[in-house]
Order: sequence, then C-alpha cells, then structure tokens
Amino acid sequence: MNGKAIVKEFYSRAAVHAYYVGCSKGGQQGMAEAQRYPDDYDGIVAGDPANNTTKFYAGAHLWYSLATLKDPDSYIPANKMSMLGGAVNAACDELDGIADGVLNDPRACKYDAAALTCTAGQDPALCFTPKQVAAVKMIWAGARTSKGELLYPGLMPGGEAGPGGWASWTTGTAPFTSSHWNAADGFFKFMVFDNPTWDFKTFNPDTDVAIAEKKVGADLDAFDPDLAPFKNRGGKLISYHGFSDPDISPLNSINYYEQVTAAVGGSTQDYFRLFLVPGMQHCQGGPGPSQFDALAALERWVEQGVAPDTMTASHLTGGKVDRTRPLCAYPKVAKWKGTGSTDEAENFTCVAAAATR
Repeated sequence: MNGKAIVKEFYSRAAVHAYYVGCSKGGQQGMAEAQRYPDDYDGIVAGDPANNTTKFYAGAHLWYSLATLKDPDSYIPANKMSMLGGAVNAACDELDGIADGVLNDPRACKYDAAALTCTAGQDPALCFTPKQVAAVKMIWAGARTSKGELLYPGLMPGGEAGPGGWASWTTGTAPFTSSHWNAADGFFKFMVFDNPTWDFKTFNPDTDVAIAEKKVGADLDAFDPDLAPFKNRGGKLISYHGFSDPDISPLNSINYYEQVTAAVGGSTQDYFRLFLVPGMQHCQGGPGPSQFDALAALERWVEQGVAPDTMTASHLTGGKVDRTRPLCAYPKVAKWKGTGSTDEAENFTCVAAAATR
C-alpha cells in the first residue's frame, strides 16, 4: 500500500496495475497476498512456493534430515548423487519418447532405488548401502505418520544430480551441512519448542507437526484454498514449479491447485494457472529449459484478457539458447508431435498427462 501511495505522489496519478513476482519464500508471500490481501495486486506470479510452510519445514527440511542423519550410516555423500540421478534417468528419461536427460513428468517414474544396492564384495563407492537406499525411498515417499498417513509429499525423481540437486539442498556436501538441516533445526528449536537443546532425532510426526501448526501455522502458512475474494475482484495468479525441485516438492503445488478447485468451484483456470517445469530445479537451473517470462504472460492476461495456455521456456548453454519447450497449463503436459527437432518448442503440443505417480 505504501508503494502505491509513493507512485501516486511521484507521478501525480495512481498506478494502473500492480503486480507481484516471487519464488520460494517469495512464492509463499505471493500466495499469502492472494489469500489474505486480495485487493493488493491485479496479478501475482508465485514460483516454487513454500506456502504450506509449517508442514514443509517438518515434512521436507526435517524429514530429509531424519532420512539421512538420524542413523549416520544412512548419509548419502554428494559424490553418489550423479549415480542416483543417472540411474533414474536411465530408467525413466525415455518414458516421454525422447532421450534428452529430462523427465517430462516424473510422476510416471517408478524407479526402485533398491536396484543400486551393493552386492557382496562390491566397492561401496559404486553402489548404495541398504540404509542409503532406505533414505532415498524415505525422501521420495514423503513424510508420514506411524500409521502411514501422508503429512507432506516427497521429492520427485529426477532432481538428484547436478550442481543444484540433492547435494546442494537435501543431503549437503557433508553431514549436517544441507540447507534443510539448518533450517529445520532452527525452526523447531527456536520457533516451535523454544528450546535450544531440542534434538531433531526426537521428532515425532504423530504429534509434533500439530504442535508446530498450532504455534506458528496461522502466521506462516499460506495454504488457504479459498481464493474466491481474489477471483471475484478480477485477480490473476500464475504459479510455476520445477518438476526437479530438490527443495520443495512440486506435488505440494499440485495439491494446492486441486484444493483451490474443490473449494472455490467453477473454472479454476479463469483466475489461477499452474505450470510445471520439467527438469527445472529450485526456481532455476537444472537440465530442462527453465528460462521463461511469467510476468509478461501475466500482464497479457490482466491487461488484454489473454490467458496463458502455454509459456515457452528456453535452455541456455554458454549463454546461447540450445533448446526450447512449451510449458503447459496444468493438468496438461508437453508431448513431442513425432516430427521435427525435439529441441524446438513448435514441435510439441499440450496433452493430458498419461500417468501419475
């Protein structure tokens, strides 16, 4: 509101439109704006949003730490991530009919990490111990209660390798170095339990998530599916999420979209569109095309009434574009037409997803 007042004072007239763009925590803030202050912005871009914040800290940050650190033998060193990522790609890359190093829809990937289990006498540097395999499966499966009830969805296969993969976010370059560990430890010590000696290994998913939600959920969470006030005042929301995000599960964004659809009714795409970005890691990078202009698409939607069915994403090597692909409004995914270069967006069409995970 102060920004609008400054613009009006400086230009002697009010701004015609107001837009918000953010990713990760910025994506969470964008979602909070749409839910809590629907009159602030005409259009919002919320990328890879951490909007289910309390469960995210518990079911992602802390869960991945528990998977790899509660038992020291479960830790997966950074130099094994290329092995895991390579195995996933070998099993699932061509499910979309193209061998390009990108999982177009990782929900269809059913790879079993047990295939990497060390055999008798095998060099452990070239395989995964049973405890490391269990850690991978725990991360992919998502946070669950003792009864198996899902608290927060797991990461998708395909985001393990590379400079922005699990070694950066999920496991760290060494034990207790990942951003997940540091964020989760501080969150529960100082924001939830007010106890600097709290030990993360004592976390109880059956009780502690509810404690955290009661303590800080009302302030931090931006997962309210009732976007009716935002919709009714004409607001437009574009959300996007990297399908290879090693920090925040893209399934969280899918779940939120589906909950909004159920809560508000009508056509969600009239005011809210979700784009899943194959091969993109957290907000940027990864093997897939991840450069796209969501703000320009939002402006056309707000100012010209042209809703974005697709956005063209580019992949750059050495600063030069070497691949483009269309990003399709959920629930559709891009599919190669069967002719023409698979590095050119014009040779793809948006179709209904064939399978989900």
